[in-house]
Formats: sequence, C-alpha cells, structure tokens
Amino acid sequence: MSPDELVYLGVLAASIPVGFLFRYLSPPVKQGAALLLGLSITIATCHIHTLHSLVTVIGTWIIIKSSWRHAPALSLGWTFLYLLFFRLVTKFGLPSPTPFANAVQLLLTLKMVSLANEVRSFHVEKKKDVSSFAKSPVVGGLSQEPSIYDILSYSYCYVGIMTGPFFRFQTYIDWVRQPSPLVLPGLTPCLQRLKLVPVYGALFLAVNSVFPLAYVRTEDFLDQNVFYRMFYMVAIFFVFRMRFYSAWCGAEAGCISAGLGCYPEKALSKPGGGPTVDYSPDPTTEEKYDFKTIQNIDCYNTDFCVKVRHGMRYWNMTVQWWLHHYIYPNAPFKAYTLRAGWTMFISAYWHGLHPGYYLSFLTIPLCIAAESAMEASVRAKLGPRGQNIFDWVHWFLKMRAYDYMCMGFVLLNAPDTINYWMSIYFIVHVIAVCCILVGRVLKGGRKEGRRGEKEEKREGEKIDNDKKKSGEKTD
Repeated sequence: MSPDELVYLGVLAASIPVGFLFRYLSPPVKQGAALLLGLSITIATCHIHTLHSLVTVIGTWIIIKSSWRHAPALSLGWTFLYLLFFRLVTKFGLPSPTPFANAVQLLLTLKMVSLANEVRSFHVEKKKDVSSFAKSPVVGGLSQEPSIYDILSYSYCYVGIMTGPFFRFQTYIDWVRQPSPLVLPGLTPCLQRLKLVPVYGALFLAVNSVFPLAYVRTEDFLDQNVFYRMFYMVAIFFVFRMRFYSAWCGAEAGCISAGLGCYPEKALSKPGGGPTVDYSPDPTTEEKYDFKTIQNIDCYNTDFCVKVRHGMRYWNMTVQWWLHHYIYPNAPFKAYTLRAGWTMFISAYWHGLHPGYYLSFLTIPLCIAAESAMEASVRAKLGPRGQNIFDWVHWFLKMRAYDYMCMGFVLLNAPDTINYWMSIYFIVHVIAVCCILVGRVLKGGRKEGRRGEKEEKREGEKIDNDKKKSGEKTD
C-alpha cells in the first residue's frame, strides 16, 4: 500500500471509535467538535491547499446570501468552475494540491450544490406557508437558513471528510440535534458493516500483487495471447472493487458509530437523500432504525444485478443520488440515453480531467442502449426459461462491460486506455453496436423507443415526486 493509502486507512480506522465518543456530546459541543476535528484533519493532510476548500465554501455562502432563487445553478457553476481551476493550478504557478485536498474538494463540491438546493427549497416553502397558512409538505426540509458557522461545520464535519459518503445538510443537522443518540443502534450495525472488510482487504492485496496495473503498460503484456489480455481486465476490476468495498464499508462504519444518518425504518430513507416520508416516534412501539441514508455501496447487488443501468445504482450510491437529483433532470436532452450520457459526462468531469474517465463513462450510454435494444427485441419474446438464460448472459456481459470500462478509469490517459482496448479489439464497443443493430433488424427499434419513452416518463415522475417530498426545485 502507498503512504497515501495508509493515511486514508488511518483516518478511517480512527473515525470509528471516535464516532462512539461523539454520541456523548451535547448538540452545540458535537457541532463544534466535529468541525474542529474535521478542519484539523484537512489542515494536517492538505496543508496550504486547505484554502481551496475554504474559498469554495465562502463563495457558495456569498451566492446563497446574494440570490437564493438562483443559488442552485450559480453554486453548480461556481463549484465546477473552481474544480477546473483547482486541477489546473500548476498552470498559474501554484503548487499542485495533495491527493487528500482533491478528495476533500470533490466531496465539498457535492455538499455545496446540495446545500444551495436545500436553501432554495426552504425559501420557496416558506413563501408557500405564508401565503397559504398551511403546513409545509416538505420531507426533510430545512427549518431555517443556515448561518456561515453552520455551513462551515457541515463542510468540514470530520465524518467522511475525505472518503464520503455524501450526505445532505439536513442529514447533518438531524445528526447534530439527535435527542437521544446513546439509545440509537451503533455497535451491532457497525460490526455488521465491518465483518467482510478484512476479506475485501486481503483479496485486494493478494490479487493486486499478482495482477499489477503497471504490467498493462508494458510491451511484454501485448505479447500475451488475447484471452490472457481479456482476463487481465477482469482481475483489475476485481482489485478495483475490493479496494472500494473496503474503503466505503469502513467509511459507512464511521458514520454508523457516530449515529449519522440513523432514521426510523418507516422514514423509507434513500442513500444520500435521507427520509422520503414523514415520520414521528411512536411511544407505544419499539422503533426500528436503519442507516440507509449513508449507505454508499451494495456489494452483493453491484456484483450480481443484471443490467448495466442497475449496476450504477448500487455503486457509490450517495453520489448516484446526487447525480440523479441535480444533474439528470436538468440535462439539455429528452431521450433517456442522451440524458444518461450527459449525466455520465458530468460525473466524469467531477472525477477529473483525465481522458480515461470520459472514455469509460461515455461508454455506459452505449451499453445501456444495447441492453435496451436486446431486451425489447429478444427478451420480450422469450418464455420464462428463455428469459432466465437471457438474464444470465446479460449479467455476464454486464460484468465484462464494467471490467472493460474500469481500464479507462484506472489507466487514466487516452493512449494507454485505447492501446489496451485495441489489444482486445474494442470487444465491448463491438458487442454493444452489434446488439443495437440486431435489435433494429429484429424490429426492436420501435419497441425500444416506446420502452425508452416509458422508462424516461417513469424516471421523470419519480424524480418529480422525490423532489416534491424533499422540497427541491422541479424544472
């Protein structure tokens, strides 16, 4: 493991026992201590580059105070433009930020955009309440506009400061103001989330030592037979998954130990978004709680869901929620595949400027179009047994598609990514195009179009309903 990875591991490991201690603190002390600890971690790992995050926070606060109506769009523009400057600082003669500063900046960007949307929703609902004298229907809406201290506390809260998961400002405030944090579940769900981390970590170290990424860039690798080269991407993606399974399960355990994102099961919480329905404690029954709000990975479904589009839902789940609510519905396209492509482009930009990100993320819409075409033209015409076989083949190809796209994500630059894909004859791109063509030949095009329209309509209605519940802007 690299020194940076050891630092990440140390922060993750320390956050778990510290979280249990935070349950004993009163709300004001908890808020101040979480800010102080998070800021200390940031300064210790980012040094002078901490100023980047501070400038981002202050800029967002100015936007919110100046124009809450346009704060969502302005904050998105501000934070994403600052991300560009942050990644090009060396062009201006400034020192290159540390990897830790990059991690903090990425999560802070999500937080600031979400905060601006929450503040706008607060003001919109406040005006509705004044005009109608009715109770606000917003689920999980703010009760007041946050102060600069509240925003700084949220931005630098030690929980997930560098590793995530993303959580909304309201989730943070609910955590700070928990009336009885000591009675909430902690140790059992924390251990449950950690139980497979040693396995993931061991598999990561073992397989990574046998299949190092650097070997892909050598001439010797290209001399291997094509089946070996294809198998190598399977091993690389396995290493990639084990690494993030370990990190994200550990990060979730840190949230669980502190009680962050703990809501009653009847709140029907969503990863990233939090409660989706109103809930109130029932003194006559024993309340059941969950931590779905901060769940960032579903390891089983990531591996065993059938579709490419579903695979994204179970990976980096809190960020997927953010993309689904703030990027996808505002895409400048109507077609589902194009909107998905726009969302993937924004996701690639958020991750960085490396061409490998764009090559990988923008392959996803092609795979989605391919699976939609085959479902409409082939699967829909099969019986139960045929559909079962189709789904197993679909799952196998889905995993190979993610293996293939992962190579761009880890190789980063365009020449290495294209050279690897060329060495296996762009097999996933070829299969995807062939599936689309077969779908059209079998006259699945019209069905696919209707299917896409229906799916888009369902997606749009779902987003609008979610936004109404959470009080966010609906375009």
